[in-house]
Amino acid sequence: MKLGAFSVSLAVKDLEKSKAFYEGLGFVDIGISDAVNWVVLKNGDTIIGLFQGMFDKNILTFNPGWDQDARTLEDFQDVRDIQKALKAKGYAFVSEADEAGSGRASFMLVDPDGNPVLVDQHV
Repeated sequence: MKLGAFSVSLAVKDLEKSKAFYEGLGFVDIGISDAVNWVVLKNGDTIIGLFQGMFDKNILTFNPGWDQDARTLEDFQDVRDIQKALKAKGYAFVSEADEAGSGRASFMLVDPDGNPVLVDQHV
């Protein structure tokens, strides 16, 4: 199963304060957000998203179709195919992608310890 680029999506209370903190650790804004309540930062191959007021918990995020530089991959496993494979294995979903659709879509699972896992395809 090809889940794509991995990042941690952090639920933050103060976006600017959190952004400054992570920039002090060497993370840089990769410039994929024009929104006021979230930003994606990178340090080497490590990616974190900071989201203010969007999530209740931190989320493990996978992006099918993207590499670690948010570049579109020519060959990737579509989010709907991943979802179908997980359904066949008996996984339960919090939200699901429309399997009749194409392009952008996402689904969410929760791991046995209550951690949200988002598979979010942007291509």
